[in-house]
Amino acid sequence: MVSVKVKLRRSSVAGKAGVVYFQIIHRRETRRVSTDIRLLPSQWDAVRQRVVAGRGVDACRLQRSIDGEKDLLHRVVAELESAGGVFVADDVVERFRDPELRISFLQFMRGRIAQLTSTGNLGTARNYRYASESFASYLDGVDLPLRAFTDEIVEGYNLYLLRRGVVRNTVSFYMRILRAVYNMAVRRRLVEQTFPFRNVYTGVDRTRKRAVDESVISRLMRLDTGRSKSLEIARDLFMFSFYARGMAFVDMAYLRKSDIRDGIISYERRKTGQRLSVRLEPCMKSVVDRYADRARDTPYVFPILRSAVPEAAYRQYSVALNYYNRRLKVLSDMLGLEAGLSSYTSRHSWASVARNHHVPVSIISAGMGHASEQTTLIYLASLENSVIDDANRRVIALLSGAPSRSRCAVPSGL
Repeated sequence: MVSVKVKLRRSSVAGKAGVVYFQIIHRRETRRVSTDIRLLPSQWDAVRQRVVAGRGVDACRLQRSIDGEKDLLHRVVAELESAGGVFVADDVVERFRDPELRISFLQFMRGRIAQLTSTGNLGTARNYRYASESFASYLDGVDLPLRAFTDEIVEGYNLYLLRRGVVRNTVSFYMRILRAVYNMAVRRRLVEQTFPFRNVYTGVDRTRKRAVDESVISRLMRLDTGRSKSLEIARDLFMFSFYARGMAFVDMAYLRKSDIRDGIISYERRKTGQRLSVRLEPCMKSVVDRYADRARDTPYVFPILRSAVPEAAYRQYSVALNYYNRRLKVLSDMLGLEAGLSSYTSRHSWASVARNHHVPVSIISAGMGHASEQTTLIYLASLENSVIDDANRRVIALLSGAPSRSRCAVPSGL
């Protein structure tokens, strides 16, 4: 049986802080492992083996560091015991000090962010960076070893976020990112799977309705923008997104001229990596042609991005998305809508209009590239794209009341 205790070695100099250390006893052998924590005797509770809260000491941060290291020691002991062989106290100390074992969670996460950045997944890297900064704020300068990442840490972080008024969906968003990082460490065998996220919420709550009905889409399509070029392109991009089965703004921004061939748009969704093909309907081609001159000196279809350098292009996309949403808010006000339009509205609305007109959910799912609906996507793996294009043609035709195989309605002047 291995005994692990936390103690304070007092300084021989009066009034000087002593050193917190771990005492390991096994087979009548005693070893000490010092920490970087220095405390005065009045700041240490020897009976409870805990830091005493008081003036001049950040008890919570220091105790979290001690608890993390102690938990790591217990895990080392458990691993040595499960191996079934004979070991001594020195083996515990040696394993505890192993550099590989001491890879920290935030250090590993930073490596993951760098990898995502290098492969061009800048949006995901940004989200990971936000989660990393939030978690680092909770740790308050203490970086935990991967193997000290426990359910207690996760639950404490969850409570930390909720107490600061972070909404549940955002808390869940951070938790899912941390879980992805942790699971990758498990796959690389850097840590044993202990399911530390089992007691926190990692789902997605329903948010307010983002879709608008077809009457709003029709009104927007015919809206007089008062010769405002910025409102005009915002309206046109919104309509193109709707016509293209709810193409996301990020995919429109990165859509290249080379992605359109023989009347087919073939592109890879930035969010999921799934490749989709959409027939270039006449109304969609009109929008593309309208902005051809403004995008002439770029590889892109629309005049949203200018640079082909990933980092610069992503910065331009972020600025454009913010401006696009602000312009959509103005259009919302012009239409007298209570709930404002956003970059998500066209995507949600296409699905809503299609479903209201009895397009099967399976076809809607395939048309939008919903990778999360795994069962549906597997079932639809062999579905011909022409079926989806026919459904899209029907949805577009509903706006003008035209026959399903006629040209789709477009904003005046396109």
